[in-house]
Amino acid sequence: MTRLLIKHCHTIMTGLAGDLARHSGHDILVEDGTITAIGDLDTPDNTPVMDAKGCIAYPGWVNTHHHLFQSLLKGEAGGLNQSLGAWLAATPYRYRAAFDEQTFRVAARVGLVELLRSGCTTVADHHYLYWPGMPFDSADILFEEASALGIRFVLCRGGATQTRGLEENLPQALRPEKFDSWMADMQRLTSRYHQASETAMRQVVMAPTSSLHSTTPEQLRECADLARRSGIRLHSHLSETVDYLDAARSKFAMTPVEFCAEYGWTGPDVWFAHLVKLLPQEIALLGATGTGIAHCPQSNGRLGSGIADIIGLEQAGVKISLGVDGAGSNEAADMISETHAAWLMQRARKGMLATPRYDGGQWEGGGDAATVEDVIRWGTSGGATVLGLNGTGSLAPGMAADIALYQLDDPRYFGLHDPAIAPVVSGGRPGLRALLCAGQVVMENDNLPGVDLAQLGLDAASAVIQLQTRAGLRR
Repeated sequence: MTRLLIKHCHTIMTGLAGDLARHSGHDILVEDGTITAIGDLDTPDNTPVMDAKGCIAYPGWVNTHHHLFQSLLKGEAGGLNQSLGAWLAATPYRYRAAFDEQTFRVAARVGLVELLRSGCTTVADHHYLYWPGMPFDSADILFEEASALGIRFVLCRGGATQTRGLEENLPQALRPEKFDSWMADMQRLTSRYHQASETAMRQVVMAPTSSLHSTTPEQLRECADLARRSGIRLHSHLSETVDYLDAARSKFAMTPVEFCAEYGWTGPDVWFAHLVKLLPQEIALLGATGTGIAHCPQSNGRLGSGIADIIGLEQAGVKISLGVDGAGSNEAADMISETHAAWLMQRARKGMLATPRYDGGQWEGGGDAATVEDVIRWGTSGGATVLGLNGTGSLAPGMAADIALYQLDDPRYFGLHDPAIAPVVSGGRPGLRALLCAGQVVMENDNLPGVDLAQLGLDAASAVIQLQTRAGLRR
C-alpha cells in the first residue's frame, strides 16, 4: 500500500454543496490513490508526510470542454475582433490544414501544461481536427501527451459529414468524413482507450462538432444509438449564438434543443458546450432530461456571444460544469481564469437585469448571484458528474485523490480576509505546492517534472511561424 499524509492545510474546500463545502479538518490521508480520511489526523507509521502549511486544498479542476489544437492560435489577428461565425472562418478553419504531427503535438502539450499549472486534473477535449486521409493519428498523440503528464483525459471525438461548401472545391483538410468511416473510428477508439470506470484515466465520447450543422438528423440519431450501445457519453456544441435559433427554425421548424431531443440528444449522458442563447422552454426541457452544460464564460465573452444563464439552468435541473473552450477564442485557457470569469459574469448577468423600483424593480445588483462555493462545485464535482467520473471531483473519503494545494505567496493574494477563496476571487495563477492526480504527485513546488517550460515556449513560437507560413500569412 502506498500512503501519503498531507498535513496542515489552511482550509480544505471539498467541491461539495452547502455546509459540506468546507471541511473543518486540516489533513488528508491518501492510500493507493484514494482519499481515506480527512480531519486533524495522527501520522500512521512509515507514512510520508507532505507539509501543506498555509496552503488551500481544492479538488483538481475538471475541464469539460476544450480544443487543444487551438493552443497555437491564441490572439490570431484575423479572428481577434470577430464573432463566432466569422471567427471560425478566420482562425480555426483557415489554420486546420497547416497542422502536421509535430505542430499538433506541440499544441496539445502547451494546452495540457497550461491546464495542469492551474490545478486541473481532468481534461475533456472536443477534438474535431479530422479529415479523410489524415496522415497522423491525432487521438494517439492526445492520449500520449496526457499520459506523459499524468492527467485524466477524455477524448470527445468530433467529426462532420457535411459542409456548407462543395467538397470538390475544398482543400483536403476541410473535406467532411464519410459517416461509416467516422463511426468505425469511434468503435476503434472506444475499444482501444475507453475505460468504463468512475475513476477512469482515459475515456472516449461521441462528439459531432455541431449538433445542428455537422451531420444529417438521421446520422445524429445513429450517433446517439451507437454511443449508448458502446457505453459512452455524448457531447457537442449547441446554442452558442442566435445563429442556432435561426438555423433550427429554418431547417427543422424547431428550436435547437427541441431538435436535439427529437434525435436522442438529451439526457443525463449528454452535455453541450455553451447554451448561451436559450428560450425558456428549452431550459425546462434540458432540466427535465438531466442534460448537462460545459459553461465557457471567457470564450463566450471574447466572441461576444453573451453570458449563459447558469443559475436558471441549475434551478431547472441542468447539470453544470465549466470548460475553457479553445485557446483560439480564449487566450487564457486555464481553469483559474475560467472560474474567476464564471464568478464575475453570473453576477454581471443578474445585475444587467436590474431595473429601477419605480419601474417594478426588486433588486439593485447581482452580487448574490453566484457564490465562490458554487463556482468551485461547478468546476470540480459538477464536471465529474457531467463526465460520469463520479469517483472523482471532490475531497471526501472514498474519492480519488485529485488534489490541488495552492500556495498564496503572490501579493495579489495578500490582505484577503478569507484565503480559501483566493483562486476564484483573485484570479491570477496561484503557485502549486503540489498537484495530485489519482494519488500521484504530478506537480510539486510549482514544478512539472520532465517539462522544460523555456523550451516549450521556443517550440510553440517556432510552431506558430510554421502555421502562419503554411497558411500563407508569412513568407
